[in-house]
Amino acid sequence: MSIALSALPRKVGGFDIVEWLVIDDGSIDETVAVARAYGVDHVVRHARNQGLARAFMTGLDACLHLGADVIVNTDADNQYCADDIPALVQPILEQRAEIVVGARPIETIAHFSPLKKALQKLGSWVVRFASNTDIPDAPSGFRAMSRSAAQRLMVFNDYTYTLETIIQAGQKNMAIVSVPVRVNDDLRPSRLVKSIPSYIKRSIVTIVRIFIIYRPFRFFGTIGITLFGFGFLLGLRFLWLYLEGQGSGHVQSLILAALLMGMGFQAILIAFIADLLAANRKLTEDIRSRQIEDRVHLTGSNISRNSDK
Repeated sequence: MSIALSALPRKVGGFDIVEWLVIDDGSIDETVAVARAYGVDHVVRHARNQGLARAFMTGLDACLHLGADVIVNTDADNQYCADDIPALVQPILEQRAEIVVGARPIETIAHFSPLKKALQKLGSWVVRFASNTDIPDAPSGFRAMSRSAAQRLMVFNDYTYTLETIIQAGQKNMAIVSVPVRVNDDLRPSRLVKSIPSYIKRSIVTIVRIFIIYRPFRFFGTIGITLFGFGFLLGLRFLWLYLEGQGSGHVQSLILAALLMGMGFQAILIAFIADLLAANRKLTEDIRSRQIEDRVHLTGSNISRNSDK
């Protein structure tokens, strides 16, 4: 972490104040001491490890509470080049974007295996499909966002925040763009990717959950229509054979057709219920966003009153 902190800028064009905030996610090393030694302005600690996604949301909430206008997220392992922070925030300063994602040169990163590169591409494709955005490197954690965007984000996934936040941004019609960024040499193995099989399993689960949470009607509806369609075709086949006088030998087809059509119908009903739950989730997110906005305004008012005194 010390290498990453030493590379962070204290001045960025377009900003009067640049402050650093570190999330100590239940670490047992000298994270807090190192942060203090390098002049970190704010340190937020979890009593026990909560995972990357929870740490990210804790960081957003803390930055909003402190009144940040623009929030930049980077990793402690110095993966991303801090010199690209000005380029990362520029679209927000120009009011062209609310969220900016740094696009790494994936094909040229030596310590990324071919399988990991393929999964990165797959994850980015899924996000583009589910969010109607055009972000080439969705798993990138190097990103900047405006205060209004941060207020409207809520991560449900416990593993990672990267894919889900982009999908939320797309669904909420936020302006999101990507800028090319550089990466540094690999200092240590990723703590998020403990092994390739584990990474594959978690990535698949994350992708499936993304579709279930953010495209529930399409997900369950596709399954339901597919099952119902196969069952219907089998039923037509049995009816044709029955009319030809051969129905007695194909009762199994009739039973399978009934099962498939029943399962398909149930999946379609689940699609409607899931869509209603998704609508309720969006309302909950809007309520949370307004509560955060009110809290930020209240904090700002208190600061102004204290300054007047």
